[in-house]
Amino acid sequence: MMVVDEIRDRLEAAFTPKLLEVINESNLHQGHAGDDGSGESHFRVTIVAAEFEGKSRIAKHRAVHAALGADLIGRIHALGLDIKAG
Repeated sequence: MMVVDEIRDRLEAAFTPKLLEVINESNLHQGHAGDDGSGESHFRVTIVAAEFEGKSRIAKHRAVHAALGADLIGRIHALGLDIKAG
């Protein structure tokens, strides 16, 4: 399974997102630090879910990281997050 699909599956399972976009941006970082040549090292996630209501920015990020799990986070070099309640 591709990393982008794993990210999407885990976030959909943990939250009930009204909006979820997972974009692989690895091609923008070819040859840079953290590029392992796999084409699956840099991602941007936009997620809107009611579960984030009333949470601080840090709490939202921690919730997403927890949902993804240490095993998946360990395979990602860069993860940009845009998290909103809704």
